[in-house]
Amino acid sequence: MRISSTMMTNNYLKQLNGSYERYTKLFEQSDGKKLHRASDDAVGYSKYLRYKNSLTNVEQFQEDITTAVSWMKNSDAALVNVTERMKEFKGKVVAAGNSTNNENDMKDIAKELLASVQEVVADMNAQIGDRYLFSGQSDTTMPFQISGSKKSRGETKTLSEAQVSFFNDVNDDATVTQMLKLTGSDNQTYYMNVANGNVYTEDFVENGYKDKAVDGSKVASGDEAGTVSGWGGSTDVSKYFDEYGVINAAGDAFEADITVGGEKVSLTFSTTQQYIVEYRGDAKYISMVKKTGGVDKATDTVNQTGQDVFGTDIFDVENSPASGTAMLNELLYAVAKIDAADNHWAANDGLTISDAAHAQVLGAQTTMAARQQAYTAASDMLVTQDESITSDITDVSSTDVAKLATMLMEYQTIYSLSLSVGSKILPGTLADYL
Repeated sequence: MRISSTMMTNNYLKQLNGSYERYTKLFEQSDGKKLHRASDDAVGYSKYLRYKNSLTNVEQFQEDITTAVSWMKNSDAALVNVTERMKEFKGKVVAAGNSTNNENDMKDIAKELLASVQEVVADMNAQIGDRYLFSGQSDTTMPFQISGSKKSRGETKTLSEAQVSFFNDVNDDATVTQMLKLTGSDNQTYYMNVANGNVYTEDFVENGYKDKAVDGSKVASGDEAGTVSGWGGSTDVSKYFDEYGVINAAGDAFEADITVGGEKVSLTFSTTQQYIVEYRGDAKYISMVKKTGGVDKATDTVNQTGQDVFGTDIFDVENSPASGTAMLNELLYAVAKIDAADNHWAANDGLTISDAAHAQVLGAQTTMAARQQAYTAASDMLVTQDESITSDITDVSSTDVAKLATMLMEYQTIYSLSLSVGSKILPGTLADYL
């Protein structure tokens, strides 16, 4: 085969250009990255993209957690203040139960109690930026508002633990914790179990049940003074009261007859004039996911709603969502009773209500603390993942600087030598001869 000078020249130039191309690609890595395109290393580039996607997810979760923890810290601070107000409220109710208080003393205590509830309302209207912490997803709406005037609210009997144990049948799914207070035409007080319409005398609910409960007995047929005819169960409460317990026209007109001691007694709902707190938020949760997978409502929610903090009461049975201010309105009921100088009520029912309200808020605070702990633990885990993934990205995409410097010097030397050799062995052109 004849080898011409043109072939030699073409082969030389091809090898020289290839050498320069390899040198140029190596020089691209001087920015610290060895992967600039998929063709540089198909397997390595695939890993690089996968690692980058994982890192993006981790960074998004970290951002969510930072926002969530901030939200929960502010919520917890508000709940701590509310819990302190509840403890103060309980202490003042205990003081109000002292029989040595005169009417003026009771009214002064009532004013202090009202101020405590107003402070609670202010704390529960806390914001972070322009978002309300306890409004659910309606976080641009101020959640709690206390009425400017007193309203006629149905009176209730909040049962103590011993009373709850006695008046609840072990075979009944519903738990009775409150009863509606009724006033008889005989000027006596009665309490109705709204689950079945059974009516009990005040003396039996306060004292008589104790004699039967001594041996572990539960409420039984015959303990009631009578039963409200046509009462349809707990759901009937909503026919006569709104979700905040304010009586309506049907409630004002309500009258039921029972026979006590052979005498007919007409019953009407007992009411008291008190302030009412209304809830304007909703019962929906704000989720900030902290890890890959489905949303875990138990731990991925960062907010507490009015229903979580203040629970439910007898007036919430048919309301979905619940009023969101049950315990607040029970506390305002206590304010009204103490303002009326009812020492005996304060020492018994008042203490029961304040205990229940404190326990409810404390439970909400504990739940919030547990969620915050879960997010903090997730944050620590994500920091470890971030470091691990970043290390993987570095391993697959970063340049070995020392090795690169050596190879660049090697290719630069080869390229220079190639130019030098080429100038000596390539055939000269006509211009060279001339």
